[in-house]
Amino acid sequence: MATVSKSIEMFLEMQRIQLLEGDVWGNRTDINEYYTVPSSVIEKIKEMKIEGKSAEDIEAKISKESKLNPEMVGYILTKENPA
Repeated sequence: MATVSKSIEMFLEMQRIQLLEGDVWGNRTDINEYYTVPSSVIEKIKEMKIEGKSAEDIEAKISKESKLNPEMVGYILTKENPA
């Protein structure tokens, strides 16, 4: 994140692209370009949201159980509908 310029941040914001901090693995061709979040994780997030759990509690529990970055869980929380 420290190497991203302000102009790039503004451009991404205008394109409605949210940049999340994470590990960079380099230029390897044997690694999948995308990661699919398992539906069981999405369902667990929905259940906890319906139960009225706070976003912080959901992020902490799901990131611990699924090894997902807490910021990614927070992103899923903002994009998923509970039903």
